[in-house]
Amino acid sequence: MKFCLSCQRPFPGEDWACPSCGHRPSKTGSIVSFAPELEKENPFFPAESFERLVALEEKYFWFLSRNEMILWALKKWLRQKGKLLEIGCGTGFVLSALERALPEMEMFGSEIYATGLSQAATRLKRSGLFQMDARRIPYRDEFDVIGLFDVLEHIPEDEDVLRQAYLALKPQGGLLLTVPQHGFLWSYVDEISHHVRRYERRDLLEKVKRAGFEVVETTSFVSLLMPGLLLSRIGKGKAAGSFDPEKELKINPVTNLVLALILDVERFLIRMGFRFRFGGSLILAARKV
Repeated sequence: MKFCLSCQRPFPGEDWACPSCGHRPSKTGSIVSFAPELEKENPFFPAESFERLVALEEKYFWFLSRNEMILWALKKWLRQKGKLLEIGCGTGFVLSALERALPEMEMFGSEIYATGLSQAATRLKRSGLFQMDARRIPYRDEFDVIGLFDVLEHIPEDEDVLRQAYLALKPQGGLLLTVPQHGFLWSYVDEISHHVRRYERRDLLEKVKRAGFEVVETTSFVSLLMPGLLLSRIGKGKAAGSFDPEKELKINPVTNLVLALILDVERFLIRMGFRFRFGGSLILAARKV
């Protein structure tokens, strides 16, 4: 069900013109824009990062391993039919993997920046894309699964986003989240990435439950690399103004392969039922009740 952001009324149909008040969202090219004002200025993520990410995501071990973790968790913990929305789909790297792995699901992606959506459109084959503020979702009881993959940490009003996701999901619909974890890992890496916070497991669970969800399952990941993460944060505090995030993502191919293999072992342990309490990231699945 569509939801008019102007008069706050739900309505059916394919057309975005609200039958109650006549409001119609604008367009940026072929992309429907529900929050065009955020295209010009927002604190969540630098628009110029999308072009750099496209070149890095395909090879960097963390992006590839996270995709595998997301796909496994979605298949194991949540439903695999109906409609899926990825909020904050960026360049479409995750959504393109979901397209290939779940051909029976209807896919959608949203992003603040049309710049990111134009990059995503080159990767995606069948996903509907639109520009949107995650704090004001123009749907009610519409999706079977909503994913937010390293998005919530960029938004101060994270609980507003969770409540909006709850409203946009169908009854018994599933929510899948990944977030950076542990405040003690905070460094200039987080600041240059425009993070508002790193999460603690208990805090995230409480926020998800307050939004109305029932938590299905959760585990830390990037856990076997915790010693390396701690070492890598040394010297990257607030004074590390010369830190180059792009350079950090360009690592030696052999090192990249070794780290990927370590995370392969980690995912094997998770698939076998082991749950990590500590890790650079946290994944959580929940259900609307």
